[in-house]
Amino acid sequence: MSKKDLLPFEVTLHVRDHCLCMHLQRAARATARLFDDALRPHGLTSGQFSLLMSLNRPEPPTVGSVANLLAMDRTTLTANIKPLARRELMEVAVDEADRRSRRLKLTEAGRKLLADAFPIWKKTHEEVDARLAPSDAGHLRADLIRLA
Repeated sequence: MSKKDLLPFEVTLHVRDHCLCMHLQRAARATARLFDDALRPHGLTSGQFSLLMSLNRPEPPTVGSVANLLAMDRTTLTANIKPLARRELMEVAVDEADRRSRRLKLTEAGRKLLADAFPIWKKTHEEVDARLAPSDAGHLRADLIRLA
């Protein structure tokens, strides 16, 4: 058997047409680009918006709980926090209950930026939802939550 026969082109076409991972990655990149473009006038990427929004809570969350919510490892989250902290949109504080732990707090400047950016996010989100059949958006969201 030749090396060419080990993986025929038909297999490539099958993967192209059926691979959920590839289609999710493509959709995620295209959706992120759409939101990145919309949020750019506010100086935010879609990832930064999601990170800041995850801090909009009555009590500052721990690094671990935010990493879990965003399905990120702590190292990646820490790298994403740094530019937002430098812009004074959020701060990292020692957890008073457990001095080994850190809590992430949205600053007033961060709250204001989120409040200003939210209408843009909402409009963009409505545009994305409109691309899906009305019942599909809710089902898609539920399915993606189950996958995560």
